[in-house]
Amino acid sequence: MPDALPPILDPAHAAFVTGPVGISAASCRPGGLPALSRAVGCRVATDRRRVTLLFDAAAAAEVIEAVRRTGAIAAVFSEPPTHRTLQLKGSDALVLPAEPGDGALAERYRQSFIETLAPLGFAMPVVRAFLSFRPDDLVTVRFTPSSAFSQTPGPRAGEPLGGAT
Repeated sequence: MPDALPPILDPAHAAFVTGPVGISAASCRPGGLPALSRAVGCRVATDRRRVTLLFDAAAAAEVIEAVRRTGAIAAVFSEPPTHRTLQLKGSDALVLPAEPGDGALAERYRQSFIETLAPLGFAMPVVRAFLSFRPDDLVTVRFTPSSAFSQTPGPRAGEPLGGAT
């Protein structure tokens, strides 16, 4: 009974993955080949048991198809100024339509990520283009994190987050 266990994400981790971090997600294509795409936003359920990633459907077509086939996803959330990085994995991922307000969420995410990268010397137009999306082409992938790891470079990289396997 998974809901009897505490969620893998504590409030601080939930705030981190929904903040101005780079979000990359991967799944596995036929033949074991990886598919990788940038997400353009993230939502965490109030109970912190489910994570929803936002994607531009055209840009993430291979990841979306791989998730539909396997239900498996791995997502990495990285904060550029510090390199703090978390990885979440799930095996029950579902591709779902975007919800009302997801276009605004994706735009807020993009703007906050631009503001995070600007002091590091990244040009705003480049980052804006890199995280481009069409609001009418947004799709989401919702999953229950079944494992979570610190991936911040250093001696603790790869260690499970508290409560994770």
